[in-house]
Amino acid sequence: MAAPHAWIGLWGAALGLLFGLTGILMNHREIMKIPLGKMEQKEIQLPLPEPRPANPKAMAIWLGQTLAIDTGHARIRREPGKTVIWNGNEVRQPPSWQIAVRSPQHSLQAEYWEGNAFVSVKQSEANLPVMLNNLHKGTGMGVGWVLLADTLAGGLIVLSLTGTLLWTRLHGRRLAAVGLALGSLSLAIGFAWQAL
Repeated sequence: MAAPHAWIGLWGAALGLLFGLTGILMNHREIMKIPLGKMEQKEIQLPLPEPRPANPKAMAIWLGQTLAIDTGHARIRREPGKTVIWNGNEVRQPPSWQIAVRSPQHSLQAEYWEGNAFVSVKQSEANLPVMLNNLHKGTGMGVGWVLLADTLAGGLIVLSLTGTLLWTRLHGRRLAAVGLALGSLSLAIGFAWQAL
């Protein structure tokens, strides 16, 4: 029992350091006025090639080649054209495409209105504190990072259970106390869940 508890504790300590430090910074950044970091932003309008990209996916591929970035996991959204009221007049708004690419250190957002000869691109670059907070939140990360963070959560659960069992030393009174506490906690969580 003690060996798995120790090894899982070592793994949890490594990830816990990252998540704990960034969590504290995020919790206290407003109250303590902690300068958390900066995002350097750039905005450009890129002229489109002829022929123009036929659809949002083709636009994402072209942007990736032009700006030398990986757009393989870009989030693409297409808004249909609609009629809007502008200064009391009905105006037909053309369809638009939005393309977003995010990673912990970089962010790119492109917007294109069908018929334009250019695409508007906003790019942000994070410094180290912002990048660490993005890692904490999982911003721009894939399934692998989510699963890695889940190992920390799972490790904390195992540490709690094995630590409790180590504390009880498997003696009757302590086991009964732990059982009563866990049962009460489970009931409280169950009642709170039903109240939602």
